Amino acid sequence: MNMNRTDASQWAALDESAALDRYLQLTRIRGKSGDEAAVSSSIQAMLVEAGVDPAWIQSDDAGTKTRLSGNTGNLIVSLPGDESLPRTLLSAHMDTVPICVGSNPVVRDDEELGRIVVSDGPTGLGADDRSGCAVILSAIFERLARQAKQPDLRLAPAVILFLIQEEVGLEGARHLEVSKVGRVDRAFNFDGGGLDKIRHGAIGGERVQMTVRGHAAHAGVAPEKGVSAIVIASEAISTLHRNGWLGLVEKDGRRGTANVGVFQGGDATNVITPEVQLRAEARSHDAEFRAEIVAQMKAAFENAVQSVTDVQGRVGSLEFSSRVDYEAFRLAEDHPSVLAATQLISQLGRSPQCEVANGGLDANWLMLHGIEAVTLGCGQASIHTVDEYLMVDEFLDACRLAAELIAPV
Repeated sequence: MNMNRTDASQWAALDESAALDRYLQLTRIRGKSGDEAAVSSSIQAMLVEAGVDPAWIQSDDAGTKTRLSGNTGNLIVSLPGDESLPRTLLSAHMDTVPICVGSNPVVRDDEELGRIVVSDGPTGLGADDRSGCAVILSAIFERLARQAKQPDLRLAPAVILFLIQEEVGLEGARHLEVSKVGRVDRAFNFDGGGLDKIRHGAIGGERVQMTVRGHAAHAGVAPEKGVSAIVIASEAISTLHRNGWLGLVEKDGRRGTANVGVFQGGDATNVITPEVQLRAEARSHDAEFRAEIVAQMKAAFENAVQSVTDVQGRVGSLEFSSRVDYEAFRLAEDHPSVLAATQLISQLGRSPQCEVANGGLDANWLMLHGIEAVTLGCGQASIHTVDEYLMVDEFLDACRLAAELIAPV
C-alpha cells in the first residue's frame, strides 16, 4: 500500500498539547513493577473527569497472583458501542523499570530528532510504557469528544487494558482475568520502539533456577575434604559454553539464546563453598528447541555434580527448576490487526514493517488467552537506561493511530 500523509488529512485534529501533557503527568508518577496503584488511580481519575462512566472501569486481582506481590491489579475499561461491529482491544503496561522511578520529564529540541522528552536528572524517563498509556488515554479522549459532537455517531465497542508488572516477566498479562475482557476481534498493544515496526510475533522464553550444593571444608587446613559448589557450577557453565549451548545457540538450522545471568554464593575465602544459587534463561522461536536448551543446561549441571568429589568420593547435589515465561507466537501478515496497523501507519506517511520480536511482550500472554494482538511502538528509544527519550512526533502519531482504531472519522 503506497500512501502519504495526505491520506490521514480526513482524521480529526488531535489536541497535541493535551496529549503530551497527559504523558508528562503520567511519567512523573512513581510506579515500578508491583507498585502501580498510584498510576492506576491517576488513569482512573483522568477517565472519569473526561466523562467515562465509572461503571465501565474495573480491576482484576492479578496483583494477588503475581510472583512479585503487587498493590493493584490490571485496569480494564469497557467502552460500549454497536455490538454488530468488530470490538477492538488496546493495551499498554503501567509499570516502569526501577531506574525510571523519580523521572522528571522535560521537552527539548534536538537538531536531528526534533522535539524529544528526556528526564532532567539521574533517572530513566519511563516512556516505556507510560507513553503507551498516554497514547491510549488520548484515543479515549478523542472518542469521547467525537461522540459529544455527534451524539448519533455509530462506533464499535472497545476494551482497554492497562496492565501491571510487564517488566518482571509479563506477570500482569499472565494473570489477566480474561472473563472481564469479553469479546475481542482485533487487538493492538502499545509498547516500546518506533511506530513503523509492527511486531506480529515474539520469541518464547523460559527461566531456570538452580541450587548447587557441595560440602564445606576449611580451605587452608583440609581443602581435599570439601566439595566446592563453585567448582561444580563453573564446570557445568564451561561445558555449556564449550559445546555451544550458551550465548547464541545454533544447532542443525535451529536457533535460540541461553544465558546464566546470576551466580551467587560463598561467604569467606577460607571455606570451600558449600552452596551457590544460579539463575539462567533460554529463548527461542521454536518451543521444542528452547526445551532442548534447558535440558542441556540440566544435563551439564547433573554431570558436573558427579564429576567433582572429595577424597572420600562424596559428591554434591543439584536442585533444578524452570518455568515458561511466555510462549512464542507469530500472526500471519494478513491478520486483521496486522492489516489495520499497516494501513493506518501508511496513511501517516510512514513505512510499516512487520517483524518478530526477540523479547517477550504482553502480547505473548494475550495470545495464550485467545487475544491475538500486534504490538506497536510510541516513539520510545534507549529504554531501560538513563539515556531514554521519547520522540514527540512519533508519540503524537501513535495517539492519532490509536484514536482512529477506536473512533474512526
